Amino acid sequence: MRMQLNQSKNSVSKSRFAEKLALAATALVGTAIHAQENDAEWDFSASAFAYSEIDRVSAAELIFTGEKDFSDTSNFSFKVVLDSLTGASANGAIAQATPQTFTRVSANGQYAIAAFETPTDNNYRDTRAQVNVSWTDALTEDTRYTVGSNLSKEIDYLSFGVSGELAKDFDRRNTTLSAGVSLGVDRFAPLGNVPLAFASMVVDNGQFASNAEFQTAFDATRTTESETINTAELLLGWTQVVNRRMLFQFNYGFANISGYLTDPYKILSLVDNSGISQDYIYENRPDSKQQHSVFGLMKYHLDESIFDVSYRYVSNDWDIQSHTIDTHWRFFSDNGSFWEPHVRFYQQSAAEFYTPFLSQAQLSLPAPGPEFASADYRIGDLTAYTIGLKYGFQLEDGDRAEVRLEYYKQTPNDANRPSGIANLENIDLYPEVDAVILQFNYFF
Repeated sequence: MRMQLNQSKNSVSKSRFAEKLALAATALVGTAIHAQENDAEWDFSASAFAYSEIDRVSAAELIFTGEKDFSDTSNFSFKVVLDSLTGASANGAIAQATPQTFTRVSANGQYAIAAFETPTDNNYRDTRAQVNVSWTDALTEDTRYTVGSNLSKEIDYLSFGVSGELAKDFDRRNTTLSAGVSLGVDRFAPLGNVPLAFASMVVDNGQFASNAEFQTAFDATRTTESETINTAELLLGWTQVVNRRMLFQFNYGFANISGYLTDPYKILSLVDNSGISQDYIYENRPDSKQQHSVFGLMKYHLDESIFDVSYRYVSNDWDIQSHTIDTHWRFFSDNGSFWEPHVRFYQQSAAEFYTPFLSQAQLSLPAPGPEFASADYRIGDLTAYTIGLKYGFQLEDGDRAEVRLEYYKQTPNDANRPSGIANLENIDLYPEVDAVILQFNYFF
């Protein structure tokens, strides 16, 4: 998980296009209901977002958005995002009963991990700048289109995408059908270059006579300076206004992702029959992924509140299947303020090549070793939930503000914990992740 902040530069984070199109489809309902309104002024919003995992990664994000109607049918919007990540990121190796030493991803130094501690790179740093723009206009009285583009730059990652959506209203704008496509190309230039799949991490335990000798050994585990990822997605949507209080939304999405989908910063522990690490090797994932998703949303307007609940199912050919149930209930006050509790439940199965570690027996001849393997807990079998509360209020000048506070907990499933390996019996191979989220939004 990289929180919604692109924590992983692999394919796991590439479903962002479908998420954005789904949100755009929801916004179409508001466009249909309020099409007669035309505000010639710019509307802006600014957000400050903070995410902090206990003893791990922390994120800070600033978001600025703006939109303007240029006619009764046309609208331009933009979004600028700046964020940074700091802290400790799990490198994929398992904890041991003795201290461990690892080489940093750029070969610039090493770091030590204490006994029984989950190995994390405590010097993790990343920054990102992103710009999104979109234009919406009508083709006919009941048909409109939206085109958009996004550009994102990180220390080691460059992403560019374009998207388009066509929506048509039926039954006096109570029914909306939409179809959207998006295309993206990403260039990944990891620090220290791209490692060879299953190559051993070079750790300086005093066996190198000089830094140059160490660097030569490190370079021998690298292949190229950069790799690319190509993404193509399709989203089909149906939004139905049932009555003045209720609406439904249904989406189907398909994504085809190809290219370098491995995380070059993740490793696996190679252990002997006793569970003691003998080596650390770089992971390897398939170079393609196809993914299907279905999404349903029900929104109901009560007398003094709005309740919504959604369900999303995602399945891909990595054998990951996920279920998400998300619900909000907004309660309004006479003074224009509101309270909104939020509960989200998420569960996913593990990728077919996920494993907490590899054993020497798995790589020994004559039996062929695995073609793919990753110990990244984010593609493992896990359950997570989020609970939170948002408070919104009106200011005297007509502006609005919101504050959101949430707690997130992720629990890996250790049902497949290896048994009979003495040195791993008392080691936590599946640590939980706890995080706190705080966000402030200002609309003006």
